[in-house]
Amino acid sequence: MHPVRHAQATPDKPAIIVAETGEAISYAQLNARSNQAAQWFRAEGLRPGDRVALFMENTADYFALVWGAQRSGLLFVAVSSKLTAPEVDYILADSGAQLMVASAALGQVADALTAPIQRYSHGGSIAGFAPVEAALDRQPHTPVPDESAGAAMLYSSGTTGRPKGIRRPPPLDPAIDAPTPLAMIANLFFGLGPDTIYLSTAPLYHAAPLAWTMTVQMLGGTVVLMHHFDAEAALAAIERYRCNAGQFVPTHFVRMLKLPDAVRQRHDVSSMRCAIHAAAPCPVPVKRAMIDWWGPVIDEYYAGTEGNGFTAIKATEWLERPGSVGRCIGEAKLHICDEGGDALAPRQEGLVFFEAERQFEYHNDPARTAESRNRHGWSTLGDVGWIDEDGYLYLTDRKSFMIISGGVNIYPQEIENHLVTHPSVADVAVVGAPHDEMGEQVVAVVQPMAGIAAGPALADELTAFCRESLSGVKTPRRIDFVEELPRHATGKLYKRLIRDRYWGKESRIV
Repeated sequence: MHPVRHAQATPDKPAIIVAETGEAISYAQLNARSNQAAQWFRAEGLRPGDRVALFMENTADYFALVWGAQRSGLLFVAVSSKLTAPEVDYILADSGAQLMVASAALGQVADALTAPIQRYSHGGSIAGFAPVEAALDRQPHTPVPDESAGAAMLYSSGTTGRPKGIRRPPPLDPAIDAPTPLAMIANLFFGLGPDTIYLSTAPLYHAAPLAWTMTVQMLGGTVVLMHHFDAEAALAAIERYRCNAGQFVPTHFVRMLKLPDAVRQRHDVSSMRCAIHAAAPCPVPVKRAMIDWWGPVIDEYYAGTEGNGFTAIKATEWLERPGSVGRCIGEAKLHICDEGGDALAPRQEGLVFFEAERQFEYHNDPARTAESRNRHGWSTLGDVGWIDEDGYLYLTDRKSFMIISGGVNIYPQEIENHLVTHPSVADVAVVGAPHDEMGEQVVAVVQPMAGIAAGPALADELTAFCRESLSGVKTPRRIDFVEELPRHATGKLYKRLIRDRYWGKESRIV
C-alpha cells in the first residue's frame, strides 16, 4: 500500500499527529503535500536516482518531503541533526546530493556548510537558503507523470570512522505502492495495520524511526510524532492518543522505569499492544521490569540499516528464552560462522551472517563491502552470537567495539583519529564503558606525550578540542590517562584489554 491509497479511501484520517501540540495532518493533506514535493524536485531538475538530503529536526513536513522523494524515484539522505558542519559536508559530498533542506533551528551548522548544493530552509530563515514552504506552495497537487519508487540512502559509520552510505538493492517492482518486506513483517509478525496508532519517540534521521513510521503510513495507521523523547511525555502521549504501538530503545525503558512510582501510575498505558525495541541489546532485568509494567507486549527485533536480514521475537517467546533476539524471518537465512566462513553448530559462538540473494553495498567503498562478505557471499554486520537448537539468536558482542549510547551507534576510530592529532596526546584508545541510563558512555583512554602532566586540566582541554570538530554524542564523557597503552610489537592495539577493565573483567585503569 501507499499513503496515496489511504488518501483515496480514508482522506480525513490522521496520517500524523504531533504529540506535543495535537496538530493533525490527514492522509489527504499528506498526499497533496508529497505531490507538491515531487513536483518541486522535478522543477529543480532532480530525476529518478538523484539524491536529496534532509538535515532536519522532527516535524510533520519531514514526511511530505520523504514521500515526495519516494514517489519521484529519488534517494533521500537523512542527515543527523547532531552533526557538525564538516561531518554534514562529508555526507553531502559523498552521497552526491544535489539539494538539501535544513531546519532553521540548525541554521548555525547549516550556515557553515561549504558543499556546493541547492539550499532550502524549513521553519524559518537561514542566510543563503530559500524557504522550502514557499517553493512547495507554488507547485500543483497532482502527481508527477513519471512516478517510480525511490528509497532511503542512510549513513552508518564504518570501521574507519567515516560515515558510510548504505545502498540497498533497488525495488524489484518500481511501482510506488509495491509492498515492502518491512511492511509485510510489521503487519504479519507485529500486527500493525490500519488501526495502529504508533508513537514515534526518536529522531527521524535514524534508520528505524524513519522506516517504521513510513511503514505505518503504508499500512494506513496513524503516527504520533514526538519532537524529542521525554519519559513522562511519552507516557502522557500514550494515554492522550491511546497509542497501541510504538518503538523504543532500551535507554527509553530505563528512563521510564526510573520515574517516580506516582508519575508512572499517573498515566494509563493499557492501550499498548506492541512496544517494539531494537538498536541495542536490552538488559534482561530492564525488559522483565517493562513486561511486568506494560504486560507481555515488549517485542524485539535485530536488524541493521543494511537490511541484510531480520530476526524478531515476541514478548511471550522471550520470557521462555530471556536474552534472545529471536528467529530469522523473511527471505534471508541466518548462519553463525567461524573465522573461515563455515557455519557452526548450535550453541557455538561466531560471527552472525545472513544469506540472501539481494545484498546491500557501501556507497563508494567496495573494500568495506567486500569485508562484510564471507567466502559464501553471505553478509555480516560484525556482530557475534550463537543460536540454539530452535534457531533463536543470542548476541554476545558488538561490532568491532562499536559504542551504543542511548540507542545511538558511535564508532571509536573517528574520535581516536581526532584526539591523536592534539599535540599533548601520544596515543589514545576510545571504548564504551557501562552507564546506568545510556547503556554505554564514551571513554577516551589517553597516553600523554612525555613531559605532559595528566590530570583534570588536560582532560578539560581535550574535551574542548573534541567539541570543536565532533558532534556532542561523540565527545568523550570521561577521559582517563595511562602511562602506556597496551600494543603488540606490530603496533596492534589490544583494545579488548582496555575495554574489559571498564566492564569489571579486570581492575579499572587508573
